[in-house]
Amino acid sequence: MTVPVDITDPRIAKAYAHPLRIHILGMLDDRVASPSEIATELSAPLTHVSYHVRQLASLGLIKLVRTTPRRGAVEHHYTAQIRPKITDDAWGRTPEIVKKNLVTGWVEQVGAHVAAGAAEGGFDREEAHMTRSAMMLDEKGWKAISRELGRTLERIEKLGAEASARVKKKPDSGFRATSVIMHFEGPSSSAGLPEDAGIRRHRRRRAKTTA
Repeated sequence: MTVPVDITDPRIAKAYAHPLRIHILGMLDDRVASPSEIATELSAPLTHVSYHVRQLASLGLIKLVRTTPRRGAVEHHYTAQIRPKITDDAWGRTPEIVKKNLVTGWVEQVGAHVAAGAAEGGFDREEAHMTRSAMMLDEKGWKAISRELGRTLERIEKLGAEASARVKKKPDSGFRATSVIMHFEGPSSSAGLPEDAGIRRHRRRRAKTTA
């Protein structure tokens, strides 16, 4: 299980100073993988990925899980051991360069994850969910929605932990699922959709995503 830390931790700021490290941390958040596997999935040079993996390991953000002999060499497999916890106060104190790298990395990662899931039929399940709501807010409304999403996230993580415990007892019952929550200012236009658009689609199969 990963350990939550405040995003203002100097190790996190250093790790998130490079977009590739953000992708690597995201990939290792709930799985085990080697630099070679990560490089293949990201279509990135293995030398670059290996370097950043070593940097993340030296910062204590990922840990070595096992080694595997591969054609005369040894392949190292890692997983994340820290999941940054971002409070409103911590985000406000986060350096702008770290914010930009974080947002860019997260958006790219989420976009790729959603696209891959959709291509595999991830939204086919009846209870799958996708929402886009554009609203005109004031400060009171903005903060109220932020608090509501925070409570929702806490509930989702609790339900996920309970499900993981059940899957450990009965591995064949488990499948991978994703929930994404976003709340942000703008854009000034609604990307060609009506300003009051609320798009909801429910389909069948494996992933559940909220955006």
